[in-house]
Amino acid sequence: MTESKRPSPDSQATPRQASPQSGSLFSPHFAPLFAKLPALTVASEEFSPLFACAGMRIERIVSSGQCSPPGFWYDQAEGEWVIVLAGAADLRFADETAPRRLCAGDYVYIAPHRRHRVDWTATGESTIWLAVFHTPQAGDDD
Repeated sequence: MTESKRPSPDSQATPRQASPQSGSLFSPHFAPLFAKLPALTVASEEFSPLFACAGMRIERIVSSGQCSPPGFWYDQAEGEWVIVLAGAADLRFADETAPRRLCAGDYVYIAPHRRHRVDWTATGESTIWLAVFHTPQAGDDD
């Protein structure tokens, strides 16, 4: 398995809206989510920004056998709502004993700073995630 290459939240400090002029994979108004998938043999996950505005960003993530490196846990300042659109993955939370199997149509909300990792993604097919990240505001309930 290879290391996931998700950009850190700090590297995304200035949200960008995808646009054809910026060379983005997607138009800000219309794009098929299942188009232009990377080859199943790529070494790292593909992260494609779809939309961003103040306090929120949406990205498509495509995995094909990648997982988090041993001992690595995401601990991000943003909240994340994620749905698996195709494929399957095992998502593990540091405060739970077993991973959660996510299949097409399954979603989960990951509160800010809830440590988590991807233990497994399907091989031989693309696991396509749609992730919505938000920056918590004062008074938000997580």
